Amino acid sequence: MNNPNAALELPIGVEQIAALLPHRYPFLLLDRVIACEPNTRVTAIKNVTINEPFFQGHFPGHPVMPGVLIVEGMAQAAGVLTLLSGPREPDRGTVFYLARVDKARFNRIVVPGDQLRFEVERKRSMRNMSQFQGCAYVDGAMVAEAEMLCAGVAA
Repeated sequence: MNNPNAALELPIGVEQIAALLPHRYPFLLLDRVIACEPNTRVTAIKNVTINEPFFQGHFPGHPVMPGVLIVEGMAQAAGVLTLLSGPREPDRGTVFYLARVDKARFNRIVVPGDQLRFEVERKRSMRNMSQFQGCAYVDGAMVAEAEMLCAGVAA
C-alpha cells in the first residue's frame, strides 16, 4: 500500500485494517474490506460470533449485538474509506472521530452467527469533515442505517 499509483488490492484483511485504524480488540469491528471505490464507497464485513465480549451482558441468555456497535462498525468502514481514498501512506498525525449520527434506524436484531455487511457511501466533504450514509445488512436484508459525520483532528 506504499505506492500511490498501485491499484487497490482487495480483499483487505483484518491485519491491513488494523494498520489503517487505531482500533484494537475488542473494539475493531471490521474483519475484511471486500470492495472500495476511493472517495465514493466501501463495503466491509464483520463476522458476529458468540465470543464477542459484549454478549456477556447484552443480554445473558439472549445475545443481541448492541445497535451502537453496528453504527460504530459503519463509522469504522467510513474511516477505512477515508484512509484508502487519500495518499497510500496514511497521515499518522490525524485521527478521525465520529462527530455526529443522524437518522439512525434499526430494523432487526443482529445475533451470533450473522455476517454484517457494511455499505458506506461518502455524501460530501468539507475541510476536515466528511458526511457518510451507512447501511448494515445481514443475508441481504437491511438491519440498520445511519447518517454519520466524521472529523479529522490532529493527534
